[in-house]
Amino acid sequence: MRNRQVFSAAALLSLVLAVPAQADEFADTDLKRWEQEFQTAVKEGRRLWTSPELGSNGVVCAQCHPNAANTHPETYPKFQKQLGKVANLWEMVNWCIRNPVEGQPLTADDPRMTAILAYVAYERRGVKLEPGKH
Repeated sequence: MRNRQVFSAAALLSLVLAVPAQADEFADTDLKRWEQEFQTAVKEGRRLWTSPELGSNGVVCAQCHPNAANTHPETYPKFQKQLGKVANLWEMVNWCIRNPVEGQPLTADDPRMTAILAYVAYERRGVKLEPGKH
């Protein structure tokens, strides 16, 4: 009896593992909605990038990085000497918010951080990923 249970469990497990995983199905309307949502985030990120509201001294991200220039999101994570460690882009954005902009850091999942990162990535679309590159 014990051997039958073990065999049955093994057979069931092999059957489950043999079924290929399938991606969710989606329609053109899904793609349109997702693109619209992304573009909304990009627009909000650009607004924040050019707004003094993230800081306390009137400095904006765009003063040092017009159109997200020299941000290189495609190279993160990488070692950042300002932080003294390998960091993600959101950590470097927070360094800039705390220092030149003199503002309060954002959590990684703050919608404003998501918007900023969407904007930066959008400006660098098409550039090859090269994590760790300087």
